[in-house]
Amino acid sequence: MFWLGFLPSDKKRKRLVKASDVTDSRYGCKPEERDIHELMRLGVINLDKPRGPTSHEIVSWVKRILQVRKAGHGGTLDPAVSGVLPVALEDATKAIQVLLPAGKEYVCVMKLHGDVGEERLREVLKEFTGEIYQRPPVRAAVRRKLRIRNIYYIELLEREGRNVLVRVGCEAGTYMRKLCHDVGEALGVGAHMQELRRTRTGPFSEENCVKLQDLADAYAAWKENGREEPLRRVILPIEVAVRHLPKVVVRDGAVDALCHGAELAAPGVLELSSDIRRGDLIAVLTLKGELIELARAQMTSEQMLEAEHGIVARPERVVMRPGTYPRKWKSKTV
Repeated sequence: MFWLGFLPSDKKRKRLVKASDVTDSRYGCKPEERDIHELMRLGVINLDKPRGPTSHEIVSWVKRILQVRKAGHGGTLDPAVSGVLPVALEDATKAIQVLLPAGKEYVCVMKLHGDVGEERLREVLKEFTGEIYQRPPVRAAVRRKLRIRNIYYIELLEREGRNVLVRVGCEAGTYMRKLCHDVGEALGVGAHMQELRRTRTGPFSEENCVKLQDLADAYAAWKENGREEPLRRVILPIEVAVRHLPKVVVRDGAVDALCHGAELAAPGVLELSSDIRRGDLIAVLTLKGELIELARAQMTSEQMLEAEHGIVARPERVVMRPGTYPRKWKSKTV
């Protein structure tokens, strides 16, 4: 069940402690204390995309502004749509995939093609809350196969005649243009999407997003005057992008093995989130809160707490570079 204004990424999980250990201050560092060059290598920008350019063009401009080799976004926005577009830099692009299936929130202007009473409008909007069937529109870049999508909430914000402003929290892959069309069909008058803005993507919201000009100004302040503060305000640690994922914290001695692609074994686990299910995508962190990798859980939270041996998780995308922490493992000899 979801409450109005809440996405699945807002779910609060308890922290479960399996064992305790200390971390060596000589290796790694807290994400917020990274050197500015490391921050740019492991950073993500909560960008406010303007209407007009494609998401791909925005990423190209970010690369040019910051003079980085690699960048990637966390969910395409059509050229005519504005709003939250997280852009990851360099090695952080390995983890930006976690935002693709994350819940989204939009504010939309829906234009009705006929007159409808407000009570009837609210009734129909309520009917579209929960699981709905959608077939992607003709212009979509995916197969036009009927599929189920979750609408977590629809809030009527304002109305002026046939112009209706709504806030919608929905599952990734929901087509707002099609949703407006279907609402119009249910009302019996027809409707279309007139304007759209994305206000949330998983843990990122429009409340603290930045414009391309802000990014350019911050980079110029650093390059020309050595001022890091503006750049640190607009580039966030990649760990922000995995806030919505369940987490497992491991001891220092396990870190380098994981960086080399090893599976996570039970003895390496110190802390974990509640409600982890087998098959869930999880974030594996150091004691300092650094993201090591994205992994697929092989046990539930309860099993992880009890296990003394066995594989807890298998790697999907390793983010941390080998050698960040000292090697405490031995390679197999042939």
